[in-house]
Amino acid sequence: QPLARAPCRRCALVSSSGQMLGSRLGRAIDGEECVLRMNHAPTGGYEEDVGARSTVRVVSHTSVPLLLRDQPYFFERSRETVYVVWGPAKKMSREKAGPTYRALLKVVEKYPGLQIYTLTEQKMAYCDDLFQNETGKNRMKSGSFLSTGWFTMILAMELCEQVSVFGMVNDNYCREKNHSSVPYHYFEKGRLDECKTYLAHERAPRAGHRFITEKAVFSRWAKKRNIVFTHPSWAGG
Repeated sequence: QPLARAPCRRCALVSSSGQMLGSRLGRAIDGEECVLRMNHAPTGGYEEDVGARSTVRVVSHTSVPLLLRDQPYFFERSRETVYVVWGPAKKMSREKAGPTYRALLKVVEKYPGLQIYTLTEQKMAYCDDLFQNETGKNRMKSGSFLSTGWFTMILAMELCEQVSVFGMVNDNYCREKNHSSVPYHYFEKGRLDECKTYLAHERAPRAGHRFITEKAVFSRWAKKRNIVFTHPSWAGG
C-alpha cells in the first residue's frame, strides 16, 4: 500500500554526522512535529544531542542488515516510526523477491503493526532523474551512488511544510582550511573522518557518493523551499 499520512508542518531532518556531538540540540529536535532520521543512526545514549523521537527513518538497502542486528531497539521499542527503505530493484523487488524485500517481509511478520515502506522503481527513477536535472550528470554514467541523505531530503520536501536540517555542512565546508574534524557518524567515534570521507567519495571515479554535490543542490533547493540549516548554520544559495 502507498504511504499515506498527513503532512507535517515542521520537521527536523537529523544528520548522522559527527557535527551533532556536543550540540545539545536534542530538545529542539524532539520539539518539532516530525523527526526524520537516516539508516541505523541510534538515539539511545545520544538523546541530549540528537533527541529521542523518530517519526520517519529512511534506510538504505545496505543498512537493513544493521537494523536486523538490533531488532528490539529498532522494531520493538520504536513502533511509532515509519521506515522508508530504498534500494535497487534486484534487492528490493517484490515481484522478483529481492533479498532485502524478503528480509523485510520476515520482520513485518515478526512485529505486526510495524510500518515499513519501500520506494518503488518509479520513485527510484525519479530520484535519479532529479540528480541528472540538477547536476547535468547521469548518475550511472558518472559512477555516482545517491546517498540516503538525498532520498531523505526529497521525502522531507514532500512531507513537510518547513524543514530544519540539523548537523549538515554546506558544500564548501570541507574545502575550507580551518574546518573542524569530526567523525563521519556521531555514533562511530574514532573511525572515519567526515570531510576526508566526503572528499574521497567526491573524487572517486566509480561507486562514489557525491555528498558535496548533493549539498550544493540542497542549497539551491533551500532558496525555493522552506529549508533551514542549523548547527552549522548556513543559508541556501
